[in-house]
Amino acid sequence: MPDHVGSLLLLLCLLQVKHMFADFFLQTPRMLSGRGAYLHLGRAQHATVHFAGSVIALLIMAAPLVFLLTICIIEWIIHFHIDYGKAKYNERKCLTPTQSLFWWAMGTDQALHQLTYVAMGWAWCAFVLS
Repeated sequence: MPDHVGSLLLLLCLLQVKHMFADFFLQTPRMLSGRGAYLHLGRAQHATVHFAGSVIALLIMAAPLVFLLTICIIEWIIHFHIDYGKAKYNERKCLTPTQSLFWWAMGTDQALHQLTYVAMGWAWCAFVLS
């Protein structure tokens, strides 16, 4: 396997593990409540957990500092807004986990996060590995 392919796959695996911890294991009640408000401190904290996890993943990959900070700031902004969109939709529709639309929103949210990691992988290949 070419080195660049292995590097990309390792980065994507690190981002997956980071995502599992940040989106599921490390959420606090503050992060989960009142998410329909745009300026929500809990959502900002949650996005910051993702930021920190991505920093760790990219440090493991020995990413250049400018790349690391740029991509993690962009991810923070995107993650914050994806989660806001899901929260606002769930709130507007009064959705609960017993309704299928809740899970559609959850699946869309998770797919958008995964596509963010694909974009980060593209940036890794385009700006670091090239």
